Amino acid sequence: MKALVTGGAGFIGSWVVDYLVNEGFEVVVIDNLSTGKKENLNKKAGFYQLDIRDKKIADIFKNEKPDCVFHLAAQMDVRKSIINPVEDANVNILGSLNILNNCVANKVKKIIFSSSGGAIYGDNVEVPSSETEKEKPISPYGVAKLAVEKYLGFYKKVYGLDYASLRYANVYGPRQNSKGEAGVIAIFSDKILSGEKVKINGSGKQTRDFVYMKDVAKANVMALNLSGVFNVGTGKETEINQIFQKIKEIAGKGEKFHGSAIAGEQLRSCLDSSKLNKKGWKPDYSLELGLKETLEFFKNKNK
Repeated sequence: MKALVTGGAGFIGSWVVDYLVNEGFEVVVIDNLSTGKKENLNKKAGFYQLDIRDKKIADIFKNEKPDCVFHLAAQMDVRKSIINPVEDANVNILGSLNILNNCVANKVKKIIFSSSGGAIYGDNVEVPSSETEKEKPISPYGVAKLAVEKYLGFYKKVYGLDYASLRYANVYGPRQNSKGEAGVIAIFSDKILSGEKVKINGSGKQTRDFVYMKDVAKANVMALNLSGVFNVGTGKETEINQIFQKIKEIAGKGEKFHGSAIAGEQLRSCLDSSKLNKKGWKPDYSLELGLKETLEFFKNKNK
């Protein structure tokens, strides 16, 4: 079976590609390398450096004839989406529609979409949040992810394109960008190993549901046999202060200071993944084991 992966040079996308290759899939990657990195690319996968909005995408679909598509390419920075919602919509909505139209035109059997749990559910919801929770996105990024999910429903009803949408919790692990605004575990790990003080926004009592990227990659491949919307998380809330403390204990060092709270930042986010659990998925990695592997990655990277 041939799989096409958009964003396959990115943090999560590259792990999905690795998992697919290990499972015996023929894999083709599309990535414009705006945030993805060539060193993340699996050598057994074909590669096209192209933006998902480009008309040349049609030629790739026509030539490669993928059986399934994993759509992970996105403008993924929530803060950037707030500053420039038009650009966010341009990439995350119009780019996704370009992929969907080409799926239909080339008779792709299935598309797996990487969505977002926290950004779609928003605040003032039951925690852990299930797929039946009312969606209340408070950022253009969250709005765009939800819009694409609605488009997926349309494309299935009208064109018969089957889909699974995976609403991720906070994904972490090796290859995550430690120099960006998001990805608190990557940022903390890199700074602690470099001997820098870690800045925690506000009280640090904000909670997140941290899910390891290898478990997320496994969920993507499992989703080939699923249809509909599924949360992908551990169902466990962890405070940001606790994350710092755990990384400090593993690294054997670490200092922190508290900065101002970020206006509008979500205070609690945790996903109920029992719907996916009933289909046979469960996280294999504890937070402690995932943190150890992540810290080891950044240790080797900084050598």
